[in-house]
Amino acid sequence: MTIQDRKQRENEARRRAILSASRLIAETEGWNALTTRRLAHEIEYSQPVIYAHFDGRDAIIEAIALEGFDELATVLSSARLTTADPRQALLALASAYSDFADRSPALYEAMFVARSTLSFANAATPDVMRAAFQEIVSAVRPFAAGRPPGVLAEVVWAALHGVCTLKRGSRLGPEPQSQRLEIIVGLVAG
Repeated sequence: MTIQDRKQRENEARRRAILSASRLIAETEGWNALTTRRLAHEIEYSQPVIYAHFDGRDAIIEAIALEGFDELATVLSSARLTTADPRQALLALASAYSDFADRSPALYEAMFVARSTLSFANAATPDVMRAAFQEIVSAVRPFAAGRPPGVLAEVVWAALHGVCTLKRGSRLGPEPQSQRLEIIVGLVAG
């Protein structure tokens, strides 16, 4: 192993430590608790070390969001592929999406709510974001019936995001989230 390989491994380990500690702080205390000073204290590195890896707090949050999209794509794919029945696959995907938002609220916020320079729905969209969206497209494609599958996927995504965000904000009634998801799927799948 060369010195360059070792340094690259060490840099990647520091980068992972920064992201892991940032996620932990955000999930336990919220994004407002994440500062580079606090992060430097948590990972026992100086602030310049953090800035050597990221341009600042917003860049850390965007890197975490990209990790989240990768995780979401995997979760949605696994859920969608649990059944060959298109309606059940869409329902499984919707449930997995909702569970993901519930399980990691700060990560979900980084992905969909936080200020970001990440680009959606254009040529600059990162591949991990495209992969997550493509899972929704794949789930709704059987129900497109002449409608553009991408647009139908956007509507489903917006509906899922809406019920997840409103639920998280305690702005929905006491009915189980599963009822809302079944209605979304029913509106799409008939």
